[in-house]
Amino acid sequence: MNKISISAFISGLIFSFGLLLSGMANPEKVLGFLDIFGAWDPSLALVMGGAIAVGLPLFTLAKRRQTSILGAPMQLPNKREVDRPLLLGSLAFGVGWGLAGFCPGPGIVATGALEVGALIFTLSMVAGMWIFHVLERRKISAA
Repeated sequence: MNKISISAFISGLIFSFGLLLSGMANPEKVLGFLDIFGAWDPSLALVMGGAIAVGLPLFTLAKRRQTSILGAPMQLPNKREVDRPLLLGSLAFGVGWGLAGFCPGPGIVATGALEVGALIFTLSMVAGMWIFHVLERRKISAA
């Protein structure tokens, strides 16, 4: 295993523990955040704010670099326009998040904890990714 793979594994492990510690792998916690007219739970907003406070300065520094600290090429998104795929993807993400109470990271963490709802979510997410991949390949082949 190379140093980039080890770094990715450790980062994922820290992220998983953070999700578990903050309760964000618990769909009731997430659905409580989305219930703005009921028993609203603002704790997810605090977690998101903390993530932005940590990530923003680091992404600002990353934009100035050509390679990562470990020497890998820096790969930051550069697309700026709002288009149909972005809007449809955002809509699908939001609807799935609201219905299941999971987004991808917490869904995978909860799947690792053998939660049935998370397993269904993760399998559905993977199926959706596969369908997208198949449709994109067909679109490229047709062009």
